[in-house]
This record gives sequence, C-alpha cells and structure tokens, in this order.
Amino acid sequence: VLLAIGRDACTRNIGLQTIGVKINEKNGKVPVNDEEQTNVPYVYAIGDILDGKLELTPVAIQAGRLLAQRLYGGSSRKCDYINVPTTVFTPLEYGSCGFPEEKAIDEYGKQNLEVYHTLFWPLEWTVPGRDNNTCYAKIICNKQDNNRVIGLHVLGPNAGEVTQGFAAAIKCGLTKELLDETIGIHPTCAEVFTTMDITKSSGQDITQKGC
Repeated sequence: VLLAIGRDACTRNIGLQTIGVKINEKNGKVPVNDEEQTNVPYVYAIGDILDGKLELTPVAIQAGRLLAQRLYGGSSRKCDYINVPTTVFTPLEYGSCGFPEEKAIDEYGKQNLEVYHTLFWPLEWTVPGRDNNTCYAKIICNKQDNNRVIGLHVLGPNAGEVTQGFAAAIKCGLTKELLDETIGIHPTCAEVFTTMDITKSSGQDITQKGC
C-alpha cells in the first residue's frame, strides 16, 4: 500500500493578507500567472507553494533561476510546467513527462490525439522468470501538430533514467515519426518507444510473448 500524504502550505500566518496577496482558501497555496506573479504585481512566488503546480525541487530551482533572469537579466524565458520529467521510485519505477492522457484529452480533445501503448518484458526478467506483461509504455501524440509527442509514460526498471533521456527530446519537439526513425539499443527497456505500432483506439492486443 502506497500512501501519499502530501504537504500543507503554511501561508496563513505570514502576513500575506496585510499586503493583499490572495491564496487558495482550500489549500493555502498561492495562485500566480505564467511569470510566477501573484495578484500583487511586485510579489512573486515559486516552488511548492504555487497553486496547481508540481511539488518538485528541480522545478522550484529552475523557476527561481528563470525568474531572477527575467527580473534582473533582461530575459523573457518562462518555466515550462508541462514538460517536466518525474519518477515515482517504487520497486517497479514509474516515469512520466508531459501530459497525462486525461489532461491531454481536456486540453486538445480526444479526436485530436493518438495514443500508442504496449506491454513489455525486460531482458533481465527472463532469466529469473519474472512475470511477463507487467511493464507498460505509452506515448500521447497530437495529430494536429505533426503527431508531436505531448506525453510519455513508462512503468518498468530504470524508468527515471529512461524518462530523463526522452524529456530532452520532448523539449525539442519529438514526433512519432522521429521515434520510428530512431534506432533502438537492443536489449534495453527504452527501445520499446522506437517500435510502438499499436494504438489504444485500435483495441488490438498489446501483450508480448518475449523480451
């Protein structure tokens, strides 16, 4: 059983109400615009305190760095809160980058998406005879934008390492065609993303017979 408790935002007794900074009364978090600016123009917020954003240390570091560069360095670069690679380090790791399928549907419409997925069997699981068809990989593509990959998900060994590598490609505008043209490293778990050909809409069987 995995229990994700989360964290509380301790913002109610630090004087924000004195200067008029609004908070989400349900969770104490601070709403901001896409430049981390609160409703009070000269007050900014970054990190876990942001309402609706990811509670991840690397995200806070990146957002803070970019905010400083905008305020004092003449930059216009903003933090990308969508294409953030992250991993759940459970015994069987789960990694993701970009949109979950449900949010992608809300954002783009189901008719504009193509979802490719597959089960797979890592080579190192074959010798000890560990269960096949336990690991899973999925990509979500925007059909209206050259089948650009807007979400990547993997459940399997070393998912964090796999996700980190593909995250850079997603930032560069990775498409399904580019994945298909990429030569996979055999035998690795990551190569499964270079051979995907079954869509969820097809209803075809995605179970695998071997590694």
